[in-house]
Amino acid sequence: MDIAIFLTALAVGVLAVTALSSRLNLPAPLVLITAGIVVSYLPAMPQVHLEPEVVLLGLLPPLLYSTAIQASLVDFNANRRTILLLSVGLVVATTFGIGVIVHALLPGVGWPASLAIGAVVAPPDAVAATAVARDIGLPRRIVTILEGESLLNDATALVSLRTAILALAGGLEAWHVGLDFVRAAGGGVIIGVAFYLVVGYLRKHVTDPVFDTGMSLVVPFAAYISAEKVEASGVIAVVVAGLLLGHRAPILQTAQSRIAERMNWRTIAYVLENTVFLLIGLQFDWLLDDVRMSGLSAGRIIEVCLATLIGVIVIRMVWVFVVGYLLVKPGPDPFTGQRSGWAGSVILGWAGMRGVVTLAAAYLIPRTAPHREVLLLIAFTVVAGTLFVQGLTLPWLARVLRVPSPDPVDDALARATLLQQASKAGMEVLERLEYDDPHGVVDTIRQRVELRNFAAWERLGTAPGVESPSDLYSRVRCTMIDAERARVLEIRSEGTVPSDVVADVLAALDVEESMLEVAQAERAEIGEANRERRVLNDSCADLARYPAVPVLGDDAAKLLACEGCLAEGTRWVALRRCLECGHIGCCDSSPRRHATRHFHDTTHPVMQSAEPGEDWRWCYVHHQTA
Repeated sequence: MDIAIFLTALAVGVLAVTALSSRLNLPAPLVLITAGIVVSYLPAMPQVHLEPEVVLLGLLPPLLYSTAIQASLVDFNANRRTILLLSVGLVVATTFGIGVIVHALLPGVGWPASLAIGAVVAPPDAVAATAVARDIGLPRRIVTILEGESLLNDATALVSLRTAILALAGGLEAWHVGLDFVRAAGGGVIIGVAFYLVVGYLRKHVTDPVFDTGMSLVVPFAAYISAEKVEASGVIAVVVAGLLLGHRAPILQTAQSRIAERMNWRTIAYVLENTVFLLIGLQFDWLLDDVRMSGLSAGRIIEVCLATLIGVIVIRMVWVFVVGYLLVKPGPDPFTGQRSGWAGSVILGWAGMRGVVTLAAAYLIPRTAPHREVLLLIAFTVVAGTLFVQGLTLPWLARVLRVPSPDPVDDALARATLLQQASKAGMEVLERLEYDDPHGVVDTIRQRVELRNFAAWERLGTAPGVESPSDLYSRVRCTMIDAERARVLEIRSEGTVPSDVVADVLAALDVEESMLEVAQAERAEIGEANRERRVLNDSCADLARYPAVPVLGDDAAKLLACEGCLAEGTRWVALRRCLECGHIGCCDSSPRRHATRHFHDTTHPVMQSAEPGEDWRWCYVHHQTA
């Protein structure tokens, strides 16, 4: 009962502190660690010893899996060289660098124990790094590299730690090191692929979303345990299985299964991530108590802790710059075509926060190791220090260096272009189908596809202060859904309709409403973005032949009009300009679509938005945007 009460209180505390952090606009990980430190000193609070088995088996597999299934395998592969140099090379370099520092400053600690603590503090944490990076809106390439690095570096660090522990026990032979790495990496990959093949086969034959979700919850634990049983890397097995299953999800799973899996893992990751940071803070009290019994002076303990903290930061910065420019030479961002430059390298180097894996791995150091309590405090200092020093200053550093965050307007352009090309493919299939359609179903399909595409383009913005058709639709439809839901609930209370039927209808209303809310939120975010446009796709010869013309201001835009709409007595939503002849026509969201009609009449290929502050262009021939 006491354990149940503690776990419930822990969950309530995590949710409360996280909600408070959100309202105060403070980084939740840092607030949770602070709260954990404060709570650890309360008289009624029992000591919480975070056992390594709890973290390595209970927390690490689901956290890694939830990140892996959402990561892009394409982006991961595009940055594989950088990711491998950070997740393997940097971890090994940090292990030896910190080993030298600890061995020099901590008397009586031999090389095996020094290298063990070096391996412990070497890997940045998947949760800490990506949580902070996403919150402040770092470029996607940097986030991808941080995700990929933090997914794989734990395996390198744990293998290095296992090697150092063998040396502590006196059972290390030279060939063990190479064999451990080969067995851990190769075995982890093989087991991860095996789980992907088995689960993929089952998903093709079992389409029940509940069964699919249940199977998804088992995969990370089963893959991790299977790998560890044969002395392979459970971390790599989980990551490989998650990356492959996430990449193939649109083919292997039904739409309902994908939605259920995505929401379940988002919830699990949210709870576990925040719980991890609170647990880190709860270790502080008893760690200090143990260190007081070490027999070392306070000055020496502070010195080695601070030297290790500074060491992990400096080694990472040096590695990122030296290896990045001498070996990797960072290329252009695959989405923007721009090189990140030295500012991107600074951010990548500074985003090296450590987390719960470092603290859990420290507990694997044998109790017979000299000054083990000080080694544990070193691990805690590195975790808390990197989270506070780097985590708090990373947003400020990104602003000072003017590192561009993902632009919502660019995202909206890409989304609209992708939908347009997808619709084109669907329409081509529709033209080839043979069907008898006495009820006009095909016309309805065409209309719905067009409305979906129009809504995507309308998110790019219309005239200031003017409600777009999609916004009007969302506002009216949400009001209707509220009334529909109220009526369904009235009928439910009467007990005249089976409860499962009522639940199905309510679920359908919820799905429709959530889609409308997402679209409204995205449009609001896009409306606030007013940045310089970047080319999204330069492979179109027509877009290259027709560069953008100067963007109009509000006063100049007010003088423009769609002559076709004026002649026909209709109203336009937004205006477009032909870059061949300068003709002004209304957009496809407008009733008469005069800009598209102008293209069909003249075959002039490229038009540009004529709205204030917008310079994106669209090629009618190749269905591409810039």
